[in-house]
Formats: sequence, structure tokens, C-alpha cells
Amino acid sequence: MAAQGVGEQLTIMGFLDNLARKAEVHDPMRPATRLFLIVLTLSGLGFLLQASFAATTHAPHEFWGELRGQALLRILSVGVMLVAFRLGPSGLRRLLPHLVVLSALLLLLVFVEPFRAARNGAFRWVELPLGARLTFQPSELARIVVVLWVADRCVKLGPRVHDLRRGVLPMLVLALVFFVLVLVETDLGGAMLLLICALSTMWVGGARMLPVGASLVAIGGGAITAASLFVPYMRNRIAMWFGQVDNGQVSGTLQALKSGGLFGAGFTHGGYRNDGVPYLESDYVFALVGEELGVIGMWLVLLLWIAFLWCALRLVLSLRERYEALATFGLLLSVALQAMVHVQVVSGLAPPKGMTLPFLSDGGTSLIVSSFAVGLALGAARKTHEELYPCIPSNATASSPCSS
Repeated sequence: MAAQGVGEQLTIMGFLDNLARKAEVHDPMRPATRLFLIVLTLSGLGFLLQASFAATTHAPHEFWGELRGQALLRILSVGVMLVAFRLGPSGLRRLLPHLVVLSALLLLLVFVEPFRAARNGAFRWVELPLGARLTFQPSELARIVVVLWVADRCVKLGPRVHDLRRGVLPMLVLALVFFVLVLVETDLGGAMLLLICALSTMWVGGARMLPVGASLVAIGGGAITAASLFVPYMRNRIAMWFGQVDNGQVSGTLQALKSGGLFGAGFTHGGYRNDGVPYLESDYVFALVGEELGVIGMWLVLLLWIAFLWCALRLVLSLRERYEALATFGLLLSVALQAMVHVQVVSGLAPPKGMTLPFLSDGGTSLIVSSFAVGLALGAARKTHEELYPCIPSNATASSPCSS
């Protein structure tokens, strides 16, 4: 192939090819290790933000309880990540039909007494009657399960994945069923995130782009249009985004975001949480970063997420087994997209949407499920690494990677 001439325009596909070549590595454990360290850094920063928030919103005796709870939750998330690291996507592959059914039942359980835990008119949480109040959000788990199932289906179909009726349609139907189950909670943002992750995994898995893209436009666009016309709270949120309706929470969040200047008000010195701006510890935690840590803090968080994306790309491209690569792509995409939506909402680039920032926000379900998704991706890297460097004690030598 002739070398590109000086001044020759680089097409988008050429740019992506060059990016892929630069990202590809031989051993996936190298980007996997860096990805693990990035997640630990984000989680540690999240712990500090939650401690700062609790310090000025809780009484002294409540503060230490909250701090202990946050510490235990983040320790638990690391444990979940390590368990998922041992499992990998292949460890769950045989259980996928059962997990799909379980996820669907949990999404229905949000409407059933005594398990439903409605908040602000939405039915997104299941409460387990175990004495202590334990709630979780099934849609977070459902997104991970759907991605794994789609990846498995694409691999099993082989060349038939290009076929619309036998390949794309069954996967599209299942994704649509889960989309509707999440949508009626009501959670348009979570439903769209699930659909985008499922369709993106289908496309990377070999499904034709035209049916996948048309499905996304038709289903997603139709859902957004219908919601804006017939669902009052969605119509109100879209009106807020266009500036047609004033909302104290949205305007207060933007004020908090830009109030920190370059260096921020300082750790524990943010004041908007006590001025009536709600959810700064969860759905709008990026505004808390801007208020207390300033532009420098926001860029630190954004750079960590850019590094997350780069390591994720390198990890996916270095995997050799197709199912592992497809599953890892969908899993890490789901975490990164959630972060992207959160930052867009907080900065006013997307309509208001209650979506946490993974590893930083207060929210047990998001933290545990995101850690589980990353852990499964790291497990895929471990499997490829072991295939590249098999540990055979009988043949181990002084130069073998298996020797001590």
C-alpha cells in the first residue's frame, strides 16, 4: 500500500485504523492493570467526595456512620471486582439464559409489593425485606446481562449474524423487551443506555450496520418523542434543557459547577449542598467536583475517564477469543457511556437525568455493578494472558514466567 502523501486528507476509517494499530498490545494484562488502577483512583476520589459531602450535611455521630458505610461499600466493590476477575465473561456464559430470566423478573418486581421502593414517582428500585433497608436498581444489572447475552449470541450465530431474520431480529427483540421494561419504570435514560450498549455490541459482533442503526433511530427516537409528548415529567425536563422552564435544581447545579473557579472552594468548603441544591452527592456529583476542586479537579476526573477509555480500547483489541472481546467491549462501553451521560447532564449538554457517575457517586448498585463489569473485563484479560503464558509446573524453568 502506498504511503500517505503529505497533506493527504485522512478519512475517519483511516483514523480509526491508525488508532487501533497504536492501541493494540500483545499481552492484555498490561492495559488491564492500568485499568484496575484507574478504577481504584476513581473510587478513592469518590470516597473523599462522599466524606466531604457528609461532613457538612450530617451530625457528627451520623457522619462517622456514613463514612464507615462508604468505606465498607468501596471495599466490597473491590472484592466484587476480584471475584469477577476470577470468573471472567466465560465463567457466566452457561448461566446466561437463567440470568436473562432473573433480570426480567427483577425488572417486574419493582412494581410488586412489598418489594417495590418508589421514589419521586418512579419505580426503579427493589427493596429486600431483610430487616435492614436494602435497595438496588435492577436495570443496572439488566444492562450487563443483556450485553453478555448479545455477545454470546453473536458468537454462536457465526456468519448467520448477518442474516436479518435469524440473526439481528431475535437479538433486537430481546433488547427491545428489556428496553420497554426499563422504560416503564419510568427511566428513559437508563432504557436508552441499555439499548445503545446492546446495539453497539451487536454491530461490533458482525450485525449489519443499517438494521442496527435504523433500529436505534426508530426505537430511541420514537421513545423520546412519545415521552416528550405524553409523559409530563419528561416533557418538563426537555423544556428545562431548552430553557423554556426554569428549575432551581438545574440552575443551582450549574452555579455550583462554575463557582469553584480554577482551584475550587476547597475540600469540605462547598456551600451549595446546604443551599437547597439536592443530589450533589449522587446524580450531580460532577458539580460537587467543580465546586470544591475547581477546573483542575474536573480535568483530573475527565482525564481519568479518558485514560479509562484508552485502556479499555487497548484491552479489547488485545483479546483473542471472540466472545471475551465482544463481552468486554460491551461491559466497558456501558460503564464509560454512563459516565459520559452524567457529565453531559451536569454541564447542561443533555436534558436532566438521574444517572450516577460510576465510582464517584453515592449509590451502591451503580458502584457494585460497575465494579462487577470492570472485573469481568479484567477476567477476560487474565484468560488471554494465561493462554499466552501457560503455567506448566513440570516444564517450568528458571526463565519461565511460572517460576518463582
